[in-house]
Order: sequence, then structure tokens, then C-alpha cells
Amino acid sequence: MSTPYPFTALVGQDDLRLALLLNAVSPAVGGVLVRGEKGTAKSTAVRALSALMPEVEVVAGCRFSCAPGAPDPACPDGPHETGPGTSRAARMVELPVGASEDRLVGALDIERALAEGVKAFEPGLLADAHRGILYVDEVNLLHDHLVDLLLDAAAMGASYVEREGVSVRHAARFLLVGTMNPEEGELRPQLLDRFGLTVEVAASREPDQRVEVVKRRLAYDDDPEGFAGKWEQEESAVRARIVAARDLLPSVRLGDAALRQIAATCAAFEVDGMRADIVMARTATALAAWAGRTDVLAEDVRQAALLALPHRRRRNPFDAPGLDEDKLDDTLEEFGGQDDEPDPDGDGDGGGDGPGGGGGQPPQDAPEGNGPDAGDDQAADIPAQGEPSDRGEQKAPAGGGEQAAARASEPFRTKMLSVPGLGEGAAGRRSRARTEHGRTTGARRPRGALTKLHLAATVQAAAPHQRARGRSGPGLVVRRDDLRQATREGREGNLVLFVVDASGSMAARQRMSAVKGAVLSLLLDAYQRRDKVGLVTFRGSSADVALPPTSSVDAAAVRLESLPTGGRTPLSAGLLKAHDVLRVERLRDPARRPLVVVVTDGRATGGPEPVALAGRAARLLAAEGTASVVVDCESGPVRLGLAGQLAGELGGTAVTLDELRADSIAGLVKEVRQTQGLQSNSRRVA
Repeated sequence: MSTPYPFTALVGQDDLRLALLLNAVSPAVGGVLVRGEKGTAKSTAVRALSALMPEVEVVAGCRFSCAPGAPDPACPDGPHETGPGTSRAARMVELPVGASEDRLVGALDIERALAEGVKAFEPGLLADAHRGILYVDEVNLLHDHLVDLLLDAAAMGASYVEREGVSVRHAARFLLVGTMNPEEGELRPQLLDRFGLTVEVAASREPDQRVEVVKRRLAYDDDPEGFAGKWEQEESAVRARIVAARDLLPSVRLGDAALRQIAATCAAFEVDGMRADIVMARTATALAAWAGRTDVLAEDVRQAALLALPHRRRRNPFDAPGLDEDKLDDTLEEFGGQDDEPDPDGDGDGGGDGPGGGGGQPPQDAPEGNGPDAGDDQAADIPAQGEPSDRGEQKAPAGGGEQAAARASEPFRTKMLSVPGLGEGAAGRRSRARTEHGRTTGARRPRGALTKLHLAATVQAAAPHQRARGRSGPGLVVRRDDLRQATREGREGNLVLFVVDASGSMAARQRMSAVKGAVLSLLLDAYQRRDKVGLVTFRGSSADVALPPTSSVDAAAVRLESLPTGGRTPLSAGLLKAHDVLRVERLRDPARRPLVVVVTDGRATGGPEPVALAGRAARLLAAEGTASVVVDCESGPVRLGLAGQLAGELGGTAVTLDELRADSIAGLVKEVRQTQGLQSNSRRVA
């Protein structure tokens, strides 16, 4: 087993370290979601924490890690006698992004069921993680139904399995940690709310701190055991402090004044539901225990709010997480009380000595520049709410007659657009598809490796041959040819490629604002349906890929907001650029079907025969069977109907901005299917 990077050798990352330590002290806090750009020590910090977790006493031979002093009465391996057990290190279990539901929660042991004729439960990762750490890297890429199961188990402290004739309940209490890069897509707000704490991390911009990161990482890579040995004293001190804080936690008093501050803070920031209040209360209590105090102070409430509330304030995926600290301080001062802030030492420091006394900050045992390993660059300053970030900035494309970017109008709810037919892409919520997860529609012989057994069909195929195969015991004699793969139908996510006209004909301020509002609404719909999105813009003399296909709808919204307008209308260039983007994406992800949404008034100017060139480019897309919708942005009393002509060339459907907002869009999907069906029929006739 490789030597993990020492937790106390991490450079900086105070909020990340504190959030992890608080959950180690009190798993009831509800876990940590770590958000940040790539290379910011997210994974390293989590793996380093596992070495600090105290050892656990378990019942010998129990697959569900029951405590010998208080075994779970419903344990599938029980009942257990109370008595001495065995000690082992707390486990850190990693949940792969591509894990199946069976791997997560467990399932019927098919091998024993077929060979021995008995029903036996095979535990999943939730059982392995009991009384330890469950780590999900790239949690935003995990299938939603798995995230739901994971968070339900974390909230209830137990896993319930009801499937394939098996009914099992077992304890599943663990420290849940998820890491994600927001550039690769967001979690739904409902799922964000289920994580107790959230921490934003970013790479440090301080040269001295970055130098220290590199030094430590190089030293670790050269001699992992020697490097870890140099930090063993600090590691032992933090490990002992976690144990002491756990022992102190039941004695911590959460007074009425602190509770009023918690409730007032959640109300002031208009947080939905009551989960935030409960998480803040548990976090503030853990902060006090970490600081060695038995009373919760206002500073604990403040720190708890900074960790527990920012991600709960998001009303839609385009809201930046953050908290107005001035408003927070005003609220705490208004609802503060003296009865909740004793000073047991009488020295004016509010209690708690040593590192972390004030507000429960993590230990600062390392020299200045303390932060994570260099394998992931370190975080430092995080922009305040509303402050622009480097990732969201984009230079305006070149072109004559450029005008300042117009703000998008208020987004609205759209109805679903889907790609016709039955796909086989990644799980999502847009178009019909054959998927690994969904309702079972039948069974077939497996093509290649068996991934999901259809038990009834397999037994039915094997049953007629039992006498010929000489069956003599209770088990079923099964051959490879008997196995049947379950076929399932669900929904897939698509690649929604926006091709947006940013030319001078679209530049009227109010008109462009409405156009951006419509695209923003479609982006919101794409976020909810788990699509990848891309953004191509055309203006002046060329087209640009403003955003290559990505799962980060946030990034697309930022690029759209800063989109300038002006110049001629190279419509053909925009369509050809879209064709190039789709060609590359088919090589990268051939199973993901595209939907092209062209937002334009249909005009084409610049260069020789611009209208004819645009028609040829549109027919090129149509020849490849690309589903498309043209959002007609033409306005005024005299309309040329050019967008409708473009839709005909694309083999798609045209819809006006008003129709996009109205319920009449419900018929749009039917029109897309009918149009493409007529075209395919005409091609067969020809």
C-alpha cells in the first residue's frame, strides 16, 4: 500500500482542511462537497484525511463493520454477541463514476443463487464504507439515481435494498466527501443541498506559496516514507485532537442565543427548508468541540454559515455560490446574545487554546505557505460573490461595427426538445435511449461481456436442459448460452449545439436581450436534462467556437452574457463551423446524438453569393441526419421568412421567439419528427 501524502503537509487550503476535520469529528454534519478547478489538491486532501481517522473496533468476520460493544441488531451477518472485537484502520472507499447500482448498494449473490439455490446478499460499497470515509471523485459526473441513493443512505445512516427477492437493511454511517470541477458540469440544486458543507478551492496566486507546494511535492515523490516520517509528529497531534473532540462533542452546549443566530441567519439569506439550520447547528457544535470548548460562540456560528450556506443560496445553475459577509455580520450582531459567549478561562480569548481556538480553524503546525501537495496546485484567494473570475472571461471576437454586449432578459421555462429515434448515449433526461439504467423492456443474448443479468430470462433458458445436464442438487446448472442480458429503456443526454447570430442585424439592444434570454432558457433546460452544450457564434467575416462542447452549462451562460454584436452575417461560416464541431465530437463520443439550435433572423451577407453558400452548408448538416431547430429572431412589420427557408434546408423546424416561450412549442417535437420522417421517406422513394 502506497504511503499517503500527510494531511498536515498540505499548503494553505484552510477551509478545505477545516471542513474535512469537522466531519471527522462529527459525521452527522453531513459530508463535504469540494468544488474547484483541476489541480487544486482536492483528491489529495481527502486521501490524506483517511490516515488521520482513528482506528475502529469491529466484530470479527462481520462484513458490515458492526461495533462489538453495540452491534446492529438488523445486521445481515448477525445477530452478534456483545464482546471484544478486533481493531482495524478506518476504511476509505472510493466510488467510481461508472459504478453500477448493484456495486453501490449490493445485490443478490447470483453465483450462489444459481449454483446452490440459496438467496444470499452480496454487500456493496455502502457496507464497506460504514464507519469510514466514502469518497466520490467527480461527483457531478455520477448518474443522478446513484447520487440519490448515496445521499439518502448518508442522511438516514442506513441502506435499504429491496430487489430481486432480497430485502436487506444494514447500517451505513460514513463521512461522505465529493469532489468536482464546476467546469465539467454542476450538481442539481436539490443535490447540492444534501451535502452538509461546501468548500470552494482555487490555485494560489502567491509565488512563495506555489514554491512551497512544489518543494514538498518533489520531496514526497522522491521519498514518500521519509517525507511522511518528517510529519508524523504533526499527524499524531491532529489524530489525537480528533479523538479528543469526538469525546467532548456530547458535552458541547448549543444555547438559545446561538440557535437564534442560526435561525436568523438562515432566514436572512432566504434558504429553502430547514436542513441548513440543522447543518449549521451541528457544524457550530463540532467547531466548538474542535476548539476544545463546551459552549458554542458567535464566531462558531459565523464560520458554520460560511461553510454551510453558500451552496444553498443557488436558485438556478447560473447563480454563483457565495455569501455576503457584511450581511452575515449584521445579522449575527442583531440577534447576538451575551448568555451564549462565556469565557471560561477569563483571558478574553473565548476559550480554546492552541491552534484552531478562534472559530475552530485547522491546525497551523506547518511553516508559512502551508498547503496541499503539488500533485494538485494549491488554493488561495477565492473571489467574493459577484466578483468576476478568470474562467468566465472571454475576449470579444474581431469584427467591424462591434457593439457592447447586451444583458440577457429573464429566462423562462421551455418545453422539451428531443432528438427523434432511439439512441444509446449517456444517461440523461432528453431523448429516448437504450441505457444501463431505466425500465426493463426485455432480454437478449449478451453481446460481449454481460453487464446486467436478466435473472428470470436466464432461469427460463436454462430450465429445460437440467435433466440432460445431469442436475442432482438444488442448484441450477447454467451454461454461458443460457445467460440473458436485460435490455432497458430510459433517457439520454444529447449534445445541444447553439449556433448564434451575433451580427449587426441582431444588434438592436432590446432584440439581442430577448435572444440571449431565449438561449439562456434553453441552456437552463439543457442543464436540467444533463446535456452537453456547445456555443458557436458568427459575425463580421467568420465564425468562432465560443465554447467547445462541455458539460458545464455555467460556462456557456457566462460566454453568452459577454457576447458582443456587430458586423456582417456570415451564416454559412456559422453552419460550417457547427459541422466541424459535430464531426470532431462524433469521433470523441459517437453515441451522443446532437441537436443543433440555430438562433438567427435568417439573413446572410458578406462574400459572394452568401445565401447560396448558407443553403449548401445547411444541406450538408441535413445530409448527415442532424436534428435541428431554427429560432427565428426576425422582427418588425415586414418579415422575409428567411429563417423558415433555412429550417427547410436543414430539414428541421422554425419557431419564433414568441412561440419558444409559449405552450405551442409542445408541437415542435412532433413537427421535427414529421419533417425528418417525410424526408427519409422521400429519400427511400428516390
